Amino acid sequence: MERHKTKTVYICQSCGKESPKWQGKCPGCQGWNCLVESTVTVSKRASELPVSDSNAPRELVKVQNDSYSRIAFPIEELNRVLGGGLVPGSVVLISGDPGIGKSTLLLQISSVIAGSGGQVVYISGEESAQQLKMRAERLGITGEGLFVFPETNMDLVMARLETMTPNLVVVDSIQTVYLEDIGSAPGSINQIRECTLRFLRWAKKASVPVFTSGHVTKDGSIAGPKALEHIVDVVLYLEGESFNSYRVLRSAKNRFGSTNEVGVFEMSGSGLIEVPNPSQYFLESYVNGAIGAAVVPTLEGSRPLLVEIQALTSLAAYGPPRRIGNGVDFNRLLLISAVLTRRAGVGLYNQDVIVNVTGGIKISEPAADLGIALAIASSFRDARAIPGTVALGEIGLSGELRSVPQIERRVAEAARLGFTRCIVPAYSKKSLHAIDNIEVFRAQNIAEALQLGLVKVAKKKEQEVE
Repeated sequence: MERHKTKTVYICQSCGKESPKWQGKCPGCQGWNCLVESTVTVSKRASELPVSDSNAPRELVKVQNDSYSRIAFPIEELNRVLGGGLVPGSVVLISGDPGIGKSTLLLQISSVIAGSGGQVVYISGEESAQQLKMRAERLGITGEGLFVFPETNMDLVMARLETMTPNLVVVDSIQTVYLEDIGSAPGSINQIRECTLRFLRWAKKASVPVFTSGHVTKDGSIAGPKALEHIVDVVLYLEGESFNSYRVLRSAKNRFGSTNEVGVFEMSGSGLIEVPNPSQYFLESYVNGAIGAAVVPTLEGSRPLLVEIQALTSLAAYGPPRRIGNGVDFNRLLLISAVLTRRAGVGLYNQDVIVNVTGGIKISEPAADLGIALAIASSFRDARAIPGTVALGEIGLSGELRSVPQIERRVAEAARLGFTRCIVPAYSKKSLHAIDNIEVFRAQNIAEALQLGLVKVAKKKEQEVE
């Protein structure tokens, strides 16, 4: 009896939707010309699979997890993003732009495990053993206990792993490995999905963690189908600007810890160096009391971070005024601009508004609304922010200020860095006044907050001549 058979299907390169025939438009994501012919193998029926005690269902109360203690790294920023350390048997995906430092970080992680007496298998599909040796010498890594395996054939990789007992496996990158049974090219949806599933099954069976790197598309998302992100246990993004030496490691998915955690590193000649005080880094160029600038205590996971928000307004010379946001949500910027115009008397109807978050960090929470509004109003009125001021709060459509979560931790972080004034919503917790070295001002609406946050100047025209 034939136990396996192959069939031809058409798979969307964007969402992974399968179709029995080619279509110009994907029925899943509605994208055009994204279905690619692929050959898939249908496995044997469930009735033919062997049944044994090893794959029998077990009562959860009887399952022991003593052997699943986390592997802690001496890199605290990495431990924070992983949720306290690396869980044995987990599969971690690190993605980022080309040249951002993914391979450097993976090699440093490998050296930590190998340097502590463990055994690491580094599966390299993009670099030869000699090229990895050059990188290791530049980073000051000796390579003892680190076994380089420059192979892309998945069957050969699995056969070699079965003969070894590594403490960590690194795959650089998942888009380069392939299975000969699948007719599509390496990096295709079928190849990525099947190879990742094989690494996942092996990792769970052997209780060995697997790190793998992944490519990203031009919009910053992970290349390939979303199925890749669903399969792995942890998804990390390594972000940064090419002209900036700092890198931000962000957690987008973590089955064993908190999501949206952030670790900050600095790229140097000897690799990535952790930045223990990222708030100080984000504010290193901040000028206290500058026009068009405000400081916001934002929250990334469990960590409060102080970031500088800059804004610039100018008279729209041609056409309708524009709204440009770098590091902030564009829809929130539109909302804040409309509320400032209608509720606070800041006439932005004929003004281009440009907002930028320094340091390359992205803010998605509404707690930064008040800081953005303060920076915009400061630029428009040409009024300096009162020195030593931070602002936080969500802005409603009627101009009211709404409270934000974990406000005590945010204010305490601002006080630790030397700020002396904090503007918060009036309905925040009353215990805020107990924080030392910082004075808390409460505002019910955006108009009151601007009066508390900006230096009063001689009365001048609030609107540009049309």
